[in-house]
Amino acid sequence: MNIGIPKERRPFEYRVGQSPAGVEILSRFGHTCFVEHEAGIGAGFSDQEYESAGARIVYSPDEVFGRADLLLKVSRPMKDELEWLQSGSILTGFLHLASARQDKIDILLKRGIASVAYEQIQMPDGSRPVLRPFSQIGGAMAVQTAARLLQNNWGGKGVLLGGVPGVPPAEVVIIGGGVVGTYAAQAFLGLGAHVTIIDKELSVLQRIYDRFPGVVTMISTPRNIERATAYADVVITAVLVPGQRAPLLVTREMVRAMKPRSLIIDVSIDEGGCVETSRPTTHEHPVFVEEGVLHYCVPNMPGVVARTATHAFVNASMLFIIDLAEMGIQKAIKTNPALELAVNTLDGKLHHLSRLTNGEDVDDGLG
Repeated sequence: MNIGIPKERRPFEYRVGQSPAGVEILSRFGHTCFVEHEAGIGAGFSDQEYESAGARIVYSPDEVFGRADLLLKVSRPMKDELEWLQSGSILTGFLHLASARQDKIDILLKRGIASVAYEQIQMPDGSRPVLRPFSQIGGAMAVQTAARLLQNNWGGKGVLLGGVPGVPPAEVVIIGGGVVGTYAAQAFLGLGAHVTIIDKELSVLQRIYDRFPGVVTMISTPRNIERATAYADVVITAVLVPGQRAPLLVTREMVRAMKPRSLIIDVSIDEGGCVETSRPTTHEHPVFVEEGVLHYCVPNMPGVVARTATHAFVNASMLFIIDLAEMGIQKAIKTNPALELAVNTLDGKLHHLSRLTNGEDVDDGLG
């Protein structure tokens, strides 16, 4: 199979869809990997490393897209990239099509492209193995981001997360006790912050309670979210429903009731966001102020720790990529139910995807 590995084109996206080590594995299986010139430069991989691993370097995006029977991306393709894809090919990536524009969905359907969303690969126990490392990275990055944005020079309250003797620590509220929320809680606690976690599942709260003594746990209800956000210095929203838009949990009225210059980090912005006042930002201009509260809403947070993120991603995704390359889409999804759940378009039809009424195209996210 011809496998294409393009250079990512979205702003501040430095990750790449395959590492030289992964290319070497695929080459040993007999597949031909076409790597776009400098595709891995942001993650620290040179063209020479890819060539040594068995890849062929190509120098135009339309060539790497046009040659590919299987295209390995990280972020969701832009419209011109979709036009470069050959009909009937397989597209993989953190696609987040639930919040993509309808015209992009139409191209995928019209051209019979099989799209596989890494964030929706789901094991029988409900875990999402390919999304997990980016969620871990996103949770850790939320903490270092919060520590910086609470500083006065970023417009924050001038609060040190851990406080000092005689001065209490910051109040951190995390909505969502999944992988992002768990890793964020661990890092916030390590810096001495006081942490509250809100989730709708009592079993999740029980796990959090057992793992992190001292963390406040609350069942997710509008009233509890309203109470918790009112006293928070930092609110982290980290809720994902695979194939659907993120639920709107924090209303404008709740934001208005928050303390001035407090901080919201909407990690769920890649799926539309959990906060009514959120809108996508970039690593260049990451923050805006709405209702007197700082908002950080960068969809591709892990994109700027590209080497760590790419290595972690390849570790998690390689077996699924091999299945697609070795068997093709139809046989792969029949033999691997985890992959079948990740199919968004196939044979001109939508699968496992709950669309927004009008897509927002909020860029890729943790995935």
